Order: sequence, then C-alpha cells, then structure tokens
Amino acid sequence: MNFKIVSICLLGFASGLPYMLVYATLGTWLATTDLDITTVGFFAWATFIYGVKFLWSPIIDQYSVPILKNIGNRKSWIILMQVLIILFLLLLSFTNPSENLRLFALFAFMIAFFGSIQDIAIDAFRIELADIKDQGNLAASYQLGWRIAILVATTGALILANKTSWSLVYQTMSVLMLVGVLGLFLTPENKNASLRKLTFLNSIWEPFKDIFKRFGLYLSLLLLGIISTYRLTDIITGFITNPFYIEMGYSLNEIALVVKTVALFATIFGLFLGGKLIKSVGIKNSLIIGAILVMMTNLFFAYIPMSERSLILLSIVVGLDSMAAGIVGTVNIAFLTSLVSKKYTAVQYALFTSIMAFIGKTLSGFSGLVVDNLALTYGYDYSWTLFFMGTSLLTIPSIMLIILYKKQYAESY
Repeated sequence: MNFKIVSICLLGFASGLPYMLVYATLGTWLATTDLDITTVGFFAWATFIYGVKFLWSPIIDQYSVPILKNIGNRKSWIILMQVLIILFLLLLSFTNPSENLRLFALFAFMIAFFGSIQDIAIDAFRIELADIKDQGNLAASYQLGWRIAILVATTGALILANKTSWSLVYQTMSVLMLVGVLGLFLTPENKNASLRKLTFLNSIWEPFKDIFKRFGLYLSLLLLGIISTYRLTDIITGFITNPFYIEMGYSLNEIALVVKTVALFATIFGLFLGGKLIKSVGIKNSLIIGAILVMMTNLFFAYIPMSERSLILLSIVVGLDSMAAGIVGTVNIAFLTSLVSKKYTAVQYALFTSIMAFIGKTLSGFSGLVVDNLALTYGYDYSWTLFFMGTSLLTIPSIMLIILYKKQYAESY
C-alpha cells in the first residue's frame, strides 16, 4: 500500500469537509429557514478568508506550533487547526441562525479561517512529500479525498438533516474530522531542505519577487491573470447552487440521494480523466479544454428554470458540470504546483490559490442579490437563467489568456 497516497487522500477529506460545510451545506441550512436569498447569498463571504490566506502563510512556512513541533512543522499546524475546526463546528451546531445570525456567522467564519490555515499546511505537506513527476498522483488522491468530503458534507448531511436536525448534522461532521488526524500519521513529514528561512517582513515579498525573477514580468502577469480567472465560474456559482435546487422545488432527499450522488461519481471520473488529459495533451491544452467544458456545462443550468421540473434532467446537468469540475480541479492543481518553488512552498502555493479565489469569493457574496434584482425585472425563473448565462461567460477571459500563454510560451512551464 502506498501510504503517501492514502495519507493525502485522508487529508484531502479533512480539507474539503469544513470548506463544504461552510460553503455549500450552510447555504442549504439557511435556505430552509425564513431568510431571504440575498441574505443567504451573503454567507458565501464566510469563505472569503480562503482568498487572502497567503497573508498568514509565512507563519506556517517559518514556524511550528511550539508544543507540537516534534511531530513536524507542517503536521503541527494541521493537527492544531483540526482541533479548532472540530470545536467551532460543535459551537455552530448549537447556534440557531434564525435567533442569533451574527453569532452563527462568526462561528462559520472561524471554521473557514482555521480551514484556510489547515489548507496551507496540507498543500505544503503534499508538495514537499514527492517530486514533481509524482505530484499528479498526489493531486488526484487529494482531490479524491476532497470529493468524498463533498459527498459526506452534502449528501450525507442532507439525508441526516431530513431525518434529524441540522444541529446533529454538524456535530456528526465534527467527529468525522478525526479522519484527517489518522491521515496525518500514516506517513512521515518530508523535511524540505530547500525551504528559505526569512524574516517575517520579507516572507511575503521574497516569494512574490521570486515568481517575477523566474518567469519575468510579462509571463508572471500573464500567469497571474490565468490563475485569477480560471476558476471564476465555479467559485461564483458554487455557494448558490444548493439554494437554487431548493428554489426550484427539489427536496433535501432528492438533492442528497440523486443530485449529490451523481455529482460525486461524475467528479471522481473527471478527476482521473483530468490526470489522463494532462499526460495526453499537456497542461496548457488541458487548461483550455477544462475551461471550455466548464463554460458549456454551467450554461446547461440556465435551461433548468425554463423547463418542467425533472430530477433526471437536473441530474444529467449536474453530472456533466461535476465531471468538468473534476477535470479542471486536477488540471488546476497540477498547473499551480508546477509554478511553485520549493524555496517558498507554503507561501507561493497559498499566494496562487488566494489569487485564484479572491475575485470569485468577492463576487459570490452578491450572487443572491443579483438573482433577486434580476427577478424584479425579468421574473424569478428568468433571473436564474440570466444568472447562469452570465457566469458561463466569465470563462472567456481565462480561455483567451491561456491561448496567448500557449502561443507565446510553447516551451515554458
């Protein structure tokens, strides 16, 4: 058994679980209350912290948690964050959003904050665990764990919520975070001898300067443009899709047993298809193919509000969209990993993922507001159609940038 693969898979689960509980499942919980869709949409900002996580990534690169430093730099941060995530999941479970929305939002934010720190440490742990030639397998394994977390945090959570309560759902999920603890101790931490030790003041500037030194000004700006736009459509629509299903009249059981199950298996298929795609046509071509697939499959959602209610149709659309997301997920991780210098592992990867998430996270909070405002002019069904048409078009800038990158830097990264 390859314990590195299993370890990264379990850590991927521990990474995905709190994110999905705050990003997707929380929206479903709120959509079942008396809150309006605009307020529900604003809760997408709970995960905005993932978009600026590079600001505290130098701490993870330069320091260990004092009382846990004997288990390793990366591991010390991962285990501490897992404990804090478990604690705040429990606190959230005992809070009623209808009675104390501010406290509810605070606990959700803290889960996202600790989750973002855990992600920095896990990404650094993964990158340092193997050479670049083996990163594709680790990326696929990480994504597999992440996608299993999606199944548990969505399908499992919705089924449990339908039979019991949302409070019990989040208490159960806090216990499942212990899977990550197991994954942490399946393989030893690989000490990174190339890691540069910096003063805290230089810990952001030096890694950032290294990017421009290695790639040059023009290529660096082009790469940063690709990173910031590549996942824009997925990130903006990700939070609002569960409330969308509910608004379209689908029950929690229907969403859980059909839609989310289809999404999981389609995504897993897409993850490994993404790995095959990279080997067949290279990262640049895979980036273009992935972006086109996301644009096309997201556009299918625009048809759902204008058609008869059909669980089969919804499942097909979700399945295609999830397959595209799986492909893009693997391709994007491999792309970002190829750009990271081991001198600044945690900081640069966190910087890239923060740039990737920043614009999308900012705009996603307005998704509910956009739908409500479109509804005032065009009606509710048309508002959802126009929303998904608009988000599909957001893939065009990244496609154009990747084509430019491919033409001008055929032999580069």
